[in-house]
Amino acid sequence: QVQLVETGGGLVQPGDSLTLSCAASERIAGMGWFRVAPGKEREFVASTRWDDGSIYYSDSVKGRFTISRDKPKNTVFLQMNSLTPEDTAVYFCASTRRRFITSAARSEASYDYWGRGTQVTVSS
Repeated sequence: QVQLVETGGGLVQPGDSLTLSCAASERIAGMGWFRVAPGKEREFVASTRWDDGSIYYSDSVKGRFTISRDKPKNTVFLQMNSLTPEDTAVYFCASTRRRFITSAARSEASYDYWGRGTQVTVSS
């Protein structure tokens, strides 16, 4: 059972930046971020394949968010820039130890382990 610990959420103003991090207790094949906004379903944000660093983004965050990884520390980061109120959500880290399939990198079904979530609120 892989344990995931997320840190970095908080309250920021529109246009601000924030970085989330997620540390996994064991080696994994892929890690990603999803979010749940008030009244909405869980949405894919970004993910990365652990072995080669391939990266995937949702259209809503492409160009503003950057996902990166620290392989030796089994940690993934989500740098979020130019935040808007629409980015307000609980952000969840997810990972898998199964073979990470590129075509399914944005699917919840590709991930077996989930963090508890961290709240990001963007408000003036």
